[in-house]
Amino acid sequence: MELGIGIGWRPEIADEVEALAGIDWVEAVAENLCADHLPDSLVRLRERGVRVVPHGVALGLGGADRPDPVRLASLAARAELLGTPLVTEHIAFVRAGGPLTASPRLEAGHLLPVPRTRDALDVLCENVRIAQESLPVPLALENIAALITWPGEELTEGQFLAELVERTGVRLLIDVANLHTNHVNLGQDPAKALDELPVEAIAYVHVAGGVEKNGVWHDTHAHPVTAPVLDVLAELRSRVDPPGVLLERDDAFPPAGELAGELDAIRATLRRAAPPTRGPGAPPTRGPGAAPGVGSASASASGEGPGRAVRGGDRPPVAPAPAGARDRTAVAQAALLSALVAGTPAPEGFDHRRLRVQSRALAAKRADVVAKVAPELPEILGDGYRAAFLAYADGRPMSGGYRRDALDFAEHVLIAGGPADPAARRRLTYWWQDRAGARPPRRGTRLIRAARAVLVGR
Repeated sequence: MELGIGIGWRPEIADEVEALAGIDWVEAVAENLCADHLPDSLVRLRERGVRVVPHGVALGLGGADRPDPVRLASLAARAELLGTPLVTEHIAFVRAGGPLTASPRLEAGHLLPVPRTRDALDVLCENVRIAQESLPVPLALENIAALITWPGEELTEGQFLAELVERTGVRLLIDVANLHTNHVNLGQDPAKALDELPVEAIAYVHVAGGVEKNGVWHDTHAHPVTAPVLDVLAELRSRVDPPGVLLERDDAFPPAGELAGELDAIRATLRRAAPPTRGPGAPPTRGPGAAPGVGSASASASGEGPGRAVRGGDRPPVAPAPAGARDRTAVAQAALLSALVAGTPAPEGFDHRRLRVQSRALAAKRADVVAKVAPELPEILGDGYRAAFLAYADGRPMSGGYRRDALDFAEHVLIAGGPADPAARRRLTYWWQDRAGARPPRRGTRLIRAARAVLVGR
C-alpha cells in the first residue's frame, strides 16, 4: 500500500494543511479525536481522497502491564471511523507502578524508552499481539527518541526491532529524526541501525525537527527539519523505497509557505537518494541483511512475503511472556519513572546527569501541555504560571491525564493561599469549582476551606 507524501494534521494548522499542494495523506493524534465524529477539516480531506491515519500516543505497549482494553477499543473505534488502512503507536512505556509492583501508579506524560533486553522484548511481543487481536487494521510501531539509555542492554536498536517484527509480524514506522536524536544523545549510529532493521517491514517514515542545547538533542517537533535529519532520510532511501513519508510538526507552527518548503526538501532528498534505476526484470530492492525472497517495502505493506503486516488471526498468538518477565520489567520501569517524576534515588547504572535532563524535560512538557488543555491557568496566573507549575511538579508525579493534572495544580495553588491577587484567586476558585466535580473527601475538605476563605475575602 502506497501512502505517498503526508503531513501531521493538527487543529492549529488545519487550514494550512488543507491548502497545501501535493498532500497524499495526513496523520492525526488518535487521542485528540472523538470516537463518534471527525473535525470538519478531516471530513473535507477525506472527501478529497486524502487518507487519514490515527497515531496513538497513550497505549504504552512497551510497559509491563498488558494493554488496557478500553484504550485498545478506543483506538479501534477511531480506525473504523476514519476507514484507515493502518494504525500506529510507539515502542515505549508511558506509565509504571500499580498492581505489579504494589506501588502507586505513575504517569510519565511522555514516551520513555524500553530497555532492549530479552525480558522487555518478551513483554512487548505479547503486548503487540494482544493489540493486533483487538484492532481492525494492521498495526505499525514507531522507534522513539531518547535522552537516556538503560544499563545492561542485550540488543541494539536494529536487532530489537528485527526480532520484534520476526516474532509478531508488526510493521514499522521509522522516525529518522529519532534515529538522529539517538545518534547525538546516545552515540548510536543511524546507518548501523538501518543496516540491522528489516527495512522491508517499513509502513512509513516520520521526519521532524529539533534543536541541540548543551550537547543534547531535543526532539521538539517545533523547529525546522535540519540537514542531518534529511541525511538519515537519505540513508534510509538508499536502502528501500518507503511507502510513505510524513512531516511532523506539533508546536510553534510556521506559515504555510515554510511547511511547503520543508515538504519540498523531503521530496528532493528522496529523489537524490534513490538508487539508480535498474533494468527490466531486476529483482526488487531489499534492505541489507534481508533474506532472499523478501520483497520491497511496498510488497510487505500489501501483506506479501516474510515480515508481512499481520492482524489478529493471521498468525498463531505469541506465547505469553516467560514467568517473571513482566514483574522484572515492572520493577525496573517503576524505579526509573519514580526517579524521573517523584525524586526518588536514581536506579543503579543510569547516567545521573542525563536523568536530571530527562526529569526537567518531563516537567517542562507537563507545564506546556497543561497550558494547552487548560489555557485559563496561564491566563489567570500570568507570568508566574510556569514557575508555579514547575514548583508544583517537583516531586509530585502525574497520576492521571493532563486535565487531571491541571485540576490538581489549581487545587495546590489555592490550598497554598495563591494567587496573591484577590481577583485572580476568585477566578481560579470558580474555574476549579466548575471543573472539579466529586473529589475524595480529604482533599475536597481542604479545598472547600480554601475556597471559603477566598470567597469570604471578596
